[in-house]
Amino acid sequence: MEKLSFPLLYFQLRENAVLGILVGAGHQVVDRDLRRVKATLQDYLQKQYKKFDDYPDSDLQGARLKVVDISVRPTFHTEQGAFPMAQSVKVPIPIVYGENYDGFFECHLPLQNQRFYYYNSKQLLPLVRNFATTMLNSYTPERLFRLSRLPEPKLDEVPLKVNYSREFRWRLNDYERPLRYLERLAEKYPYVKALRRQMSNYPEAAWEMEEKVNEAIEKLIFLRANVLLVGPAGVGKSAVLKAAIRKIHNLARKEKLEYSFWRILAQRITATAKYLGEWEEMVEGLIRDLQASNGILWVEDILRLVETGGRGPEDSVAAFMLSHLQRGALQLVGEATPQQLESLRQLLPGFAENFQVVEIPELPEKKVQGILEKFAEYAQQQMQIRIPADSQQLAYRLLHRYYPYEQFPGKGIKFLAACTNEAQLNQRKLVTREEIIRQFIRQTGLPELFLRDDLLLDQAELSSYFRTRIIGQDAAVEKLCEIVKIYKAGLNNPHKPITTLLFAGPTGVGKTASAKAMADYFFGKGRTQSPLVRIDMSEFQYAGQLGRLIGTGKEVGQLVREIRERPFAVLLLDEVEKADPSIFDALLTVLDEGLLVDAYGRITNFRNTIIVMTTNLGASNRQSIGFSDTTGASARYESAIAGFFRPEFINRIDNVVLFDPLKKEAI
Repeated sequence: MEKLSFPLLYFQLRENAVLGILVGAGHQVVDRDLRRVKATLQDYLQKQYKKFDDYPDSDLQGARLKVVDISVRPTFHTEQGAFPMAQSVKVPIPIVYGENYDGFFECHLPLQNQRFYYYNSKQLLPLVRNFATTMLNSYTPERLFRLSRLPEPKLDEVPLKVNYSREFRWRLNDYERPLRYLERLAEKYPYVKALRRQMSNYPEAAWEMEEKVNEAIEKLIFLRANVLLVGPAGVGKSAVLKAAIRKIHNLARKEKLEYSFWRILAQRITATAKYLGEWEEMVEGLIRDLQASNGILWVEDILRLVETGGRGPEDSVAAFMLSHLQRGALQLVGEATPQQLESLRQLLPGFAENFQVVEIPELPEKKVQGILEKFAEYAQQQMQIRIPADSQQLAYRLLHRYYPYEQFPGKGIKFLAACTNEAQLNQRKLVTREEIIRQFIRQTGLPELFLRDDLLLDQAELSSYFRTRIIGQDAAVEKLCEIVKIYKAGLNNPHKPITTLLFAGPTGVGKTASAKAMADYFFGKGRTQSPLVRIDMSEFQYAGQLGRLIGTGKEVGQLVREIRERPFAVLLLDEVEKADPSIFDALLTVLDEGLLVDAYGRITNFRNTIIVMTTNLGASNRQSIGFSDTTGASARYESAIAGFFRPEFINRIDNVVLFDPLKKEAI
């Protein structure tokens, strides 16, 4: 029998309470004194060894303890943003370090259950400060305060007797058994080449982002950390992660190492669960399979782990996985937008704190242009389809203007891939500027007039278009023509809806017809689905119905669902004054910023919509629906609107368009 020793970090919390942490394993015990803590951990290790023939790695020779003070500024995170405190605080971070049996140096941060390797003793303190600062910046002020109040730590050892001549049945039974849960719920990545060709024409390359690929590899393999790639939608998170996984896969195959990556959708874990406790069994089975295959689990939408499983974040799949993450039994990698990361920190802070973040920033225009050129080279070599430079430039310009809520290079690659797919279907070898415009029209419904600077706006034709569809409303027609001119010139604010209008007037004078005419003019080209999204606001007369409109928790509301399906559309909120006042408050950010963010950090974008609200306020004094010659209409409407809506709501409306009662000749 051989005797192994495992470093034990312990704290004398109070007279009859000692906290012990087994360094490298993450196991924690609180008991009356140090002797009982050591006995509990030793008994646990011995039972685990007897049952599984397994024990934690013990690579440190002559482990040493040091406390490093880290200055950090506590920050409060709320829905409104991050609010750092005025002064920094010093947080003592105990580290256990030493040389391992391979001749390298190893450092553990037991309180964070993290470790890293270094190759020179002079690197230790700078690396500790950098490593610890990154983690502490994501901690809540409460957690930082608790860390700063811990007593002075001390170091001891926990012994374990092992028999090196004993046959390792655990390896035979576990490492070579079928991966029942993984193979059923997840997919091994990278895919084989034949499958990759069938799935997509997209090149799986992280052009211009090699530095981020290497950073992800370092955190995944050398630090064995849980990694979260964070950046706006379309910035290249998936490309970086795929490139890192392929690089690790190739290196492991070359060096004959055992590494595997498994890709999973969070909802698949609970989709087949039929009885209470079944999905928990599946998670435990997944973890056993991952340990058996030395696997890392890639969760595509990691925020969904917090949404699925139970009624709230505290009993979700993520919460169930938390203890496994903390003791290093499970390694995860995923992607998130900054908003999703913020939501993750608010909904389940302990889960978010177990991840190291790799920031994927937006690329400058020069690098984006270089990526589009490389895609064109790829299309030429792999598909024999040429994308000239002027077609690339046009695609960049159109995407930059009309898709401001997505980032390059993702939206550029996606759009050019759609163009090459269309060229293949039609057996063409060239993607011309005309094909770029046709593809853009198919996706957005925008007319060619808006997409080509060389086409001039015919004002007479524009006026005729609206006058033939909107009868007897000359003032309203002029307003609508003015909106078209502003949009054609590119003078609208790209960080808001295209325009926000309030149509005021009695029933039956053409308010809805005007909204439909605008929808057809702006977004009706080549569309099979109507570009008009109509929501009857009289169905939302109570505050409790707000969730049905914008969503509650996991449920998606009617407004969000419609705009996600048709982002280029006219949104008609009919009879808006009949909605509950809480609805108006919820719409303020939509009218002001063109964005709606739910509790889980999911963004719905309204920046390519025209928002039209209709109201009958001020029309009650009219003589009839059909026609009237009553004077002072404008004053009555404006007074009624100002008296009903709050100023902050009215100030976010670009134009109030008054519809006159129809005259006899118009009818």
